[in-house]
Amino acid sequence: MAASKPRIRLPDEIRTGEIIEVKALVTHVMETGNRKDSEGRPIPRNIIHTVTAHYDGALVFKAELGSGISANPYLAFTLKVPGPGELKITWLDDEGDETVVRYPVSVV
Repeated sequence: MAASKPRIRLPDEIRTGEIIEVKALVTHVMETGNRKDSEGRPIPRNIIHTVTAHYDGALVFKAELGSGISANPYLAFTLKVPGPGELKITWLDDEGDETVVRYPVSVV
């Protein structure tokens, strides 16, 4: 199952050079592969294993996740904003599904 409904939260006002906190939440079942279905067959593992964030094409954050991460994972990280640009966050899961959100960043 692909991740869906990503939500990104940034401060309302951002200044050039400011360090901000980026909060990201995505809906995903994060199946560990340890459970069985109603017929007793193992449910295949499907977790988000990699999250990356790029600011105007430059990698600014990367996380490699394991099966201990809960469903609907929430991540927060800091970013020093060099100026106006685009924040792109990507989630990649075991089935090869990729969820991407692009967020324009304006500065005051």
